[in-house]
Amino acid sequence: MTHYPLTTPSGAASKQLIERGKQFWTQNYAPRSMILDHGKGSVVWDKDGNDYIDLGSGIAVCSLGHQEPDLVAALEQQARKLWHTSNIFYTEPPIELAEKLVNLTPFAKRVYFCNSGAEANEAAIKIIRKWAANQGRSPHEREIISFTGSFHGRTVASVTATAQPKYHEGFEPLPAGFTYCDPFNDLEALEKLITPKTAAIILEPIQGEGGIIPAKRDFLRGVRALCDKHNILLVVDEIQCGMGRTGILFAHTYAEDLRPDMMTLAKALGCGVPIGATLVGEKLEHILQVGTHGSTYGGNPIMCAVASVALDKLASPMLMMNVQQRSQEIFQRFAKMNERLGMFREIRGRGLMIGAELIPALHNKAAAISEHARTYGVLVLVAGPNVLRLLPPLNITKTELDTGMARLEEALASYVY
Repeated sequence: MTHYPLTTPSGAASKQLIERGKQFWTQNYAPRSMILDHGKGSVVWDKDGNDYIDLGSGIAVCSLGHQEPDLVAALEQQARKLWHTSNIFYTEPPIELAEKLVNLTPFAKRVYFCNSGAEANEAAIKIIRKWAANQGRSPHEREIISFTGSFHGRTVASVTATAQPKYHEGFEPLPAGFTYCDPFNDLEALEKLITPKTAAIILEPIQGEGGIIPAKRDFLRGVRALCDKHNILLVVDEIQCGMGRTGILFAHTYAEDLRPDMMTLAKALGCGVPIGATLVGEKLEHILQVGTHGSTYGGNPIMCAVASVALDKLASPMLMMNVQQRSQEIFQRFAKMNERLGMFREIRGRGLMIGAELIPALHNKAAAISEHARTYGVLVLVAGPNVLRLLPPLNITKTELDTGMARLEEALASYVY
């Protein structure tokens, strides 16, 4: 049985693997000094046998937890049939998945499949520009507005759409055609930026990396109205906040009847296997023609077979009820915790996408607190230097959540600052 906090260093086998990782990987990540070995439900174990309640889900990816039996069965079944064919041929899984997505999404007409969220947004950027070109707009009239605090990926184009300078540094020259609105949730500031050069607005219904900042309902509706007024496109990036994360399948539908022109998905769409999707509405359904865009692995039959089963489960009303119940418990637990410890300025979010902003005395300590929590057997994320981020599996049980929150509270109570 594991005793927390962990005081013993990793075992010899783990140390050796960690050192090999440090030797052979590029240095763009800073992994924790542990080797995760296996998982079940909302619990993962390291190679030394220590268990952890996973309140991060691989950054909102493993939304059905680990080793979900139906997902494992779907992967195994398709792996024994056909792994890959390229997009020169039809296969059944991507057809079924595309049909399900369109039927579940009121605005969507067609789907483009790729491998990740960054690629889904890259496709969205290309579709915006091609749409503008088809309208006779010059290259200078294809500008995209995004918002301060946003995160849209790390390809050269999607990182430029990401309105956070820290992600741009050293990668200049960045491509032209992007403008940033500051602040988020401010319609007046947005309208001042719209010019005849503007072709689209891209936003996250809840900013993830920017600190778990929900878009206000009236703001979302106002953005749609501005897009209609100026004949520009609205793109919603639901890569982190979509697929049931907020207690509804797609987070933008928090603003009832909102119809974007395009939506990007990834992360929980595959619940652990790599897949992304760009969904387009009627205005854009004929923009991508043969040869205009593509992805070697896009629509891979194994990924789509797993994602199809995942989508069925993520769209379940019972699962959404669990999200709402567990969300309420987390907010209540944080409120009581803060009465005792006084460490948070604000707790915000929707569903199981929750950010706990630290008080000024703890600014720049989110990463250190997250690592301290790990030694107490609970895995939590950060959203910038001042926000602890919780993205647990959507099917997390009450028992698993109670254990995780108890461990987190114990970790916070013992954190010295």
